[in-house]
Amino acid sequence: MDHSVAPVLDALAAYQAQEHLPFTPPGHKQGRGADPRVRAVLGDALFNADVLAVSGLDDRTMSQGVLEQAQELMADAVGAEHTFFSTCGSSLSVKAAMLSVAGPHEKLLVGRDVHKSVVSGLILAGVRPVWVDPQWDPDLHLAHPPAPDAFRTAFEEHPDARGALVTSPTPYGTCADIGAIATLCHERGVPLIVDEAWGAHLPFHPELPAWAMDAGADLCVTSVHKMGAGLEQGSVFHLQGDLVTAQTLAARADLLDTTSPSVLVYAALDGWRRQMVEQGRELLDDALSRARRVRADIEGIEGLHVNDRDDFCGEGRAFDLDPFQIFIDLSAVKLSGYDAADWMRRHHHINLHTSDHRRINAQLTHADDASTTARLLDGLRDLVAHSDELPPAPEIRIPDPGDLRLRQVTLPRDAFFGEVEQIPVDQAVGRTCAEMLTPYPPGIPVALPGERLNQEVVDYLRTGAGAGMLIPDAADSTIGTIRVSVHDVGAD
Repeated sequence: MDHSVAPVLDALAAYQAQEHLPFTPPGHKQGRGADPRVRAVLGDALFNADVLAVSGLDDRTMSQGVLEQAQELMADAVGAEHTFFSTCGSSLSVKAAMLSVAGPHEKLLVGRDVHKSVVSGLILAGVRPVWVDPQWDPDLHLAHPPAPDAFRTAFEEHPDARGALVTSPTPYGTCADIGAIATLCHERGVPLIVDEAWGAHLPFHPELPAWAMDAGADLCVTSVHKMGAGLEQGSVFHLQGDLVTAQTLAARADLLDTTSPSVLVYAALDGWRRQMVEQGRELLDDALSRARRVRADIEGIEGLHVNDRDDFCGEGRAFDLDPFQIFIDLSAVKLSGYDAADWMRRHHHINLHTSDHRRINAQLTHADDASTTARLLDGLRDLVAHSDELPPAPEIRIPDPGDLRLRQVTLPRDAFFGEVEQIPVDQAVGRTCAEMLTPYPPGIPVALPGERLNQEVVDYLRTGAGAGMLIPDAADSTIGTIRVSVHDVGAD
């Protein structure tokens, strides 16, 4: 296919050149009605490009096939059979993928380290999750993707499961053995979904971990805005094989998707695909070299340690590692990641991504250069120099793996939509959770609707919130109270 073209961008350029006059939404009419103060910040170009996809970018019947061509080019670029664009982020895309595989009350094997969007899909669809435990590192207090043997055991115990879902890479950059898990699924004639939201760049360089389609997955969801050059909410989902049909996936996506998709997001997805086909290998060559240098430079700062393959990969840990996720362990300087991230923002205007009780994370992409990484290194050196001015890392009662794994006593959907009450946290042990309790980032729920709360998890959430952990989806983000089911009280 001719990857020098960008159908969405080309149609948008034609729309502007032909001076179309819209008597349609959006109501700002290419910025003419927008507040000048808004235009001063966002720019006139943004409003000029914010047009309808139907009766705007394309005609009323979409006869020019602008979006269809762009999706076909994306599929060809990465080697998928079908690709669909989403302007609602991978939070929608992964729900569409799940609904294509399992329906109400049907079982789906799900890695327990999933993003909250997967849990939302379980709630909305009434799917019965069979949780597959991740691999827990008790020294680093970190969860890596579940091992293939864990999925094998789950299939043996639940042979009626309609498929499996695994997250890879995780927000920590650790990757599952997708090929082995896909083989287990296909031996049973069921599909594998990979939530690869953090892996948009993986298809475009051989030194990076294998991406889901190459490893044999049937469905793959990718957030281009995370590690690519898409706009926020730009997501694609890819399909191959015959275990899920393109018609089924399209119908499930249509059930959830907006009827007013953003052409701005489409255009950025289209342009990113062209950029990566034409320049991706070169861009990622440079980015990988830069990442290696940055890792070495941070390791050379006294008191800082960059987690590498020796820390994250191997027997009982992750299968592979994305080198662009740079996790910095602060244990030697006795700082919490929460305080360190806040200090970097306050003193250097540097925004770090994931932070936890002992780590901070700098995410690199092909967009970084010598100036951005130099500023990061200067900030980290200054952080260490002022570490004695920050409070020591507070105690967070992190449970052992067995205690972190709560028992599912009812469907997530039933607990979430059932009768609930808000009770003091010291009364929550033994009760059935009726909300998601999700430290963010990275957005992996600690407690889910339908799980029975224990003392260890309650203590972890309470002490974590007190130490600066953000739990934004809780009804009470301070974890002074927790929402629980009214009709599932007391002992098992």
